Amino acid sequence: MIDALLAGRLYGKPQARTAKNGSAFAVGKIRVGTRGGSALFVSVITFSATAAQALLALEDGDSITIAGELTPKVWTDRDGTAHPQLDLLAHAVLSPYHVKRKREAMAGRDAPRAPDPCADAPEGAEPPAQQAAAADFDDEIPF
Repeated sequence: MIDALLAGRLYGKPQARTAKNGSAFAVGKIRVGTRGGSALFVSVITFSATAAQALLALEDGDSITIAGELTPKVWTDRDGTAHPQLDLLAHAVLSPYHVKRKREAMAGRDAPRAPDPCADAPEGAEPPAQQAAAADFDDEIPF
């Protein structure tokens, strides 16, 4: 098993399906960019209800990050050329929408926020953490 975290864009609209035993799942495809500028298409399947709900809420072209078990494969076209293929069994789905919603929930829109430790510092002063770190290195730089 390869534990993976992939970020890319949805390619097509994800679909809800039902297995022969009656359990629901979702499938989709994401386009993941590579270092060389090309892209790989990753087939995604999830049996997790929360991951399926998050996947199905997105549209073609939406940014997405998916965590799960990655399985590398190879397929051969009609000309006999081998191409890489990746399949991902998703456990968690995260999109910009989910990040925004989670940040708002964590901030507690109406909840009091922690005081800023740098609020009373004079303008141009270093934050307390940086002042402490600077005190640890009182020697001169040798170069």
